Amino acid sequence: MTDAEIIDALAPVMAEEVDPALASHGGGGTIIKVEDGVVYIELEGGCKGCPGARMTMKNGIETLFKERVPAVKEVVDATDHSF
Repeated sequence: MTDAEIIDALAPVMAEEVDPALASHGGGGTIIKVEDGVVYIELEGGCKGCPGARMTMKNGIETLFKERVPAVKEVVDATDHSF
């Protein structure tokens, strides 16, 4: 599966499952890019700078993405969490 195919496969997962979950906490997220199966996500709103962001990224989003699209190797937080 190419990186472009991974992005296409993740778009509905992001829109239907991840975005609503992040929005419930006042945040959001955007897939910035996929390189060699590694997905880079930038968190927004209430998720930016949140102490639980790392746990959300690894235990939530990465786990879900790997279940839905097995070609995903890892999810990386590309957010600048500094204020």
